[in-house]
Amino acid sequence: MTAALNAARRTSELTALADGESVDVVVIGGGITGVGIALDAATRGLSTVLVEKHDLAFGTSRWSSKLVHGGLRYLATGNVGIARRSAIERGILMSRNAPHLVHAMPQLVPLLPEMNRASRVLVRTGFVAGDGLRRLAGTSAAVLPRSGRVNAARAAELVPAVRRDGLDGALLAYDGQLIDDARLVTAVARTAAQHGARILTRVAASDATGTSVRLTDQLTGESFDLTARAVINAAGVWAGEIDGAIKLRPSRGTHLVFDAAAFGNPTAALTVPIPGELNRFIFAMPEQLGRVYLGLTDEDAPGPIPDVPQPTPAEINFLLDTVNTALATSLGPDDVLGAYAGLRPLIDTGEGNTADVSRDHAVVESDNGVLSVIGGKLTEYRYMAEDVLNRAVSLGGLGAGACRTRNLPLVGAPENPVAVDHVAALPESLVARYGAEAPNVFAAAGCDRPTEPVADGIDVTRAEFEYAVTHEGALTADDILDRRTRIGLVCADRERAATAAAEFAAG
Repeated sequence: MTAALNAARRTSELTALADGESVDVVVIGGGITGVGIALDAATRGLSTVLVEKHDLAFGTSRWSSKLVHGGLRYLATGNVGIARRSAIERGILMSRNAPHLVHAMPQLVPLLPEMNRASRVLVRTGFVAGDGLRRLAGTSAAVLPRSGRVNAARAAELVPAVRRDGLDGALLAYDGQLIDDARLVTAVARTAAQHGARILTRVAASDATGTSVRLTDQLTGESFDLTARAVINAAGVWAGEIDGAIKLRPSRGTHLVFDAAAFGNPTAALTVPIPGELNRFIFAMPEQLGRVYLGLTDEDAPGPIPDVPQPTPAEINFLLDTVNTALATSLGPDDVLGAYAGLRPLIDTGEGNTADVSRDHAVVESDNGVLSVIGGKLTEYRYMAEDVLNRAVSLGGLGAGACRTRNLPLVGAPENPVAVDHVAALPESLVARYGAEAPNVFAAAGCDRPTEPVADGIDVTRAEFEYAVTHEGALTADDILDRRTRIGLVCADRERAATAAAEFAAG
């Protein structure tokens, strides 16, 4: 089947389901976990429907650090299992599933006078352990280079804004960096659609049981009941709305957005130890669209779950104060172009700092038969999907094949579609976002001036806005600006691109 998601496909698939069709699996939630489950189910030969109340990657999955972590932090806390799994899943993404979306990112820890010898030894030991994890996971050093030490001159080349006085070189390690987390969600969803899954956004789920769910089209208000052999709740921080017995402890992670020039246009992530903390850092990471994202915090976020969490002034000050300890020139609130916050769906284990709460996941069955997958982290989405699908297949006696996702290239990977020679002639930013699919973006364009930027100084083309609507399931201007691209993270950029987004969203 085609991987294209659009309004016409959504309407036809909703109509077919409303006419009384039964399916094998219904997945509730269109974040990275939900789309991962839909892909796993569809590639096992199960008829699959995914419903999302808002848009793909609407919740936590678009608010991450855009990192595919290798699990080093969990190794430091003694959680060898999750560290090993993270390293394995990182390697799968970088080598097989999505090498077009995940690349090695250098992480630079400057050796400044405030960092004592014990701390330096601890970080270096951790980096060496990370190299061991990489080897254990079978990830080549050609994909993810070895760690090491660089001199002060090289450190300043990688991060020109780093403080020079007392700089005794730097420690350098590598981790996986996503071009964008929401793009990964979209790629997984489209690959699931390519294998026959029905991916339906703006469709709310209610009254879920193990064999049925009520679906409501948020655009028309029409509702109908859908029967299934398994219903899986992957609603993230909103999982408790589907199963009231679920107890989560959300924690808020905040990032700030800067012009990359504020950090001297770095090519490595500046990694700064948090004073008074062991094995905790903040990162200033070079990102697409000429930005640097600085994060992140880990704060308790009790109470009602907002659709769009907001950073607090205290978190903003904490990030600025911490990063300034490693910068030659201090940054202030006026340098911040944007900010975002996301909620981690942590399993509630009682008291203690949220930073110390396990990032492991759990699969739980409700009294009425709904299976929920809770907790976990973006890096392990594929493993989590395999785990919950194995449970669903076993409990429901579903006639499913074995999991195939370990070696499955996502849309845009070199084998999906097979890359053509003229990829190299396309804009670098386009190839970074679309991989092997990049030529299709221009080839499918029917708009005027497809290769022109949507606004001056923004390296997103009009063809990409059109493709978001015709192939990536965007239904509104916000979908285009906030999730298919990340233009919306900076209000001034959003305003300049809003007219073009409205043009394409209107069809």
